Amino acid sequence: MKHPKQSKRVPPIPSALAVPSYHRILVKHGLIEKTLSISDAYKVFLNVGADPAVEKLRRKVERGSKIKHVPALYLATAMALQGMTKPELDALKLRIEKKAVIS
Repeated sequence: MKHPKQSKRVPPIPSALAVPSYHRILVKHGLIEKTLSISDAYKVFLNVGADPAVEKLRRKVERGSKIKHVPALYLATAMALQGMTKPELDALKLRIEKKAVIS
C-alpha cells in the first residue's frame, strides 16, 4: 500500500512562470511582444535599463529602499516602469526601437 503523499503528482509549472521576470516586466508594460525570444527580450531589457529616464526613476527607487543585490535590479526597473505614464512608456518604446534599428 502506497503512502497517500506518494500518489500525488507534482503540478506542472505554468507557462507564465517559465519565462524570466524581465520578459514578463517588458510584456506587462507593452515594450515587447509576448512571442519575442528570451535572448532578444534580455537585450531589450538592457536597453530599457540604460535609458536615462528609467535610470533616473530607478535611482529614486533604489535610494528609497536601499536595494543592494542584483535580483532587485529587476524589481527596481519594474517599479520605475510602473511609475511612468502611458506617453512616457510610448516614448521609451520608440527610443528602444530606434536603438534596435541603429544597432
